[in-house]
Amino acid sequence: MDIFFPLQFAADWLSYSLFSLSPESHLGQAVDFFLYDTAKIILLVYGISFLSGIVNFYLPVERIRDYLASHKLWGLDYFFATIFGAITPFCSCSSIPLFIGFLKAGIPLGVTFAYLISSPLISEIAFALMIGLFGIKIALLYVLAGSVIGMIGGFVIGKLNMEKYVEDFVWKASAAITATEAKRMGLREALPGIARESSSILRRILPYILVGIGVGAAIHGFVPANFFEFILTRLGAFSLPVAVLVAVPMYANPAGVLPILESLVAKGVPMGTALAFMMAIVGLSLPAALILKKVIELPLLAAFFGTVTVGIILIGYLFNFLLA
Repeated sequence: MDIFFPLQFAADWLSYSLFSLSPESHLGQAVDFFLYDTAKIILLVYGISFLSGIVNFYLPVERIRDYLASHKLWGLDYFFATIFGAITPFCSCSSIPLFIGFLKAGIPLGVTFAYLISSPLISEIAFALMIGLFGIKIALLYVLAGSVIGMIGGFVIGKLNMEKYVEDFVWKASAAITATEAKRMGLREALPGIARESSSILRRILPYILVGIGVGAAIHGFVPANFFEFILTRLGAFSLPVAVLVAVPMYANPAGVLPILESLVAKGVPMGTALAFMMAIVGLSLPAALILKKVIELPLLAAFFGTVTVGIILIGYLFNFLLA
């Protein structure tokens, strides 16, 4: 059962009953998408921020920071971050509070980006659906692709030493709990500070969330369902980079994109191109970029998008070759 069903029910009622919009109209679908996703993302952002605050209250962040930063791991810090990203069912927008929490805890920037990249790219639900649609081989390749892009992307960003392009407020401990305060109070006393910090994070990024979801809603409601299928079946080898570029303005999770993926493959689009299209939708979405712009500056945002874009395109061509 979808845990967000009450939000979808409320969005449907507002859109189609209160506002009297038609479910078949472009405007009705766009408004319904906007209302549902706005409520869902706001709840996720605040909830994840609040849970991160509780985890930070109990977790010995200095020990974790030192462990992840240790050279003795031989790159396993990126591996662990990617695995954590793979098992957390968050989209790129709702992963951002955890991204902020990682940096505040002192986790290296590259390791943090390994998590941020892999979390939206790899979905357990999409993996299960892929087994049914395309078989276990394709499903495992999908997980492998997301993991490789996450680890290599995080490693590259880490080597660029771009910490100065993270906004100052991310690094500040702000109104949460300092290590000294945590020793003097219990969780009950700490909760108001955690709640204030969570609200502060939400207020800072809320305008970007609304703009991003608005873009996604416009595409969801007004772009024809067969638009991308029409393009990608007519461009041959160039269809792969075009698939990645046209996917950027879209906004969805992997499970939601799978029906499009199945349709593309049925129409003759190579599997690698179709997978690249799906990963670009969830990993390079314009809504996520608009939200990230609030916490990182343009050079780091460009490095993140550029690294992930190149990784997705290369993985797509490799899969096209292997699965030909």
